[in-house]
Amino acid sequence: MHQVLDLGSRKFWRLTGRAVDLDGRERWLDAPVSHSSKVTSAWLEAEAARHGGTVVEDDPTAGLLPSMAALDGPGFDARRLRPEIRDFYENTAAWQMEVWTGWSPLFWPAGELVARLWGRRVEQLALPMRPLDVAHGMTSQVTPIRDHRGVQVAAAWTRTLRRSGRTAFSGAYSTRTLPGADRASVHVAFPLESGNVQVFLRPSVVDDGGLLMESPSGAFGQDGAYVVVRDAGDHAARVPLHERFHVYVDPDGVPRTDHELRLWNASAVRLHYKLGRAR
Repeated sequence: MHQVLDLGSRKFWRLTGRAVDLDGRERWLDAPVSHSSKVTSAWLEAEAARHGGTVVEDDPTAGLLPSMAALDGPGFDARRLRPEIRDFYENTAAWQMEVWTGWSPLFWPAGELVARLWGRRVEQLALPMRPLDVAHGMTSQVTPIRDHRGVQVAAAWTRTLRRSGRTAFSGAYSTRTLPGADRASVHVAFPLESGNVQVFLRPSVVDDGGLLMESPSGAFGQDGAYVVVRDAGDHAARVPLHERFHVYVDPDGVPRTDHELRLWNASAVRLHYKLGRAR
């Protein structure tokens, strides 16, 4: 039954998407995939091997990005960020998070169905459906992936629910410049069997030194969310999923993040993160 579901979903995205050349014109969509239905840590080793490099385990100061300056360009200057926010992205492994979640009643049934049929089973994109799911917290492991020169090409961020021990997310974080863009976007790829879900987030610095990252609506090749499948060739579809992250420091000096996911223009789920340096 599960194999039929997984194969059927790949066929759907192949039919609704477009053929792409991940070694050529659409190389910007080239990203890690899983070679099994359950997403395990094997994709990290496979991605490192693809770059002729290594996976760096147990780095206590590993960051999702080596430097936020990699995003610099028209409209973004990493020097304007609050130091706490910059430190979070450049030394993520040294931070802890508390999480709260709230679903729109309109989208909760669909979210629960997707979580039961796919998310919890494959241990990928398994959004917490109830506040108590994250009441005991969520662990965070950052694992840099380096190429043959020792340069970080991505960082795997794996988040696991403490209470159940089940992996909720496992993604590759990096920067990537889209075709025709004047500066880099934050690129997040979530490996799935023979494919992935990718999000390109456009960053900006708000007046108080906070960080805003958004995946708006737009055309194919612009910031937003994509599904890529490898089924009789490579195919990709832009999907109407939009995210907004606002990372800021509250009046008490506590770093926080407001995270919203929307389908089209309707809010589906909101998450809030309280960030703190590990002791």
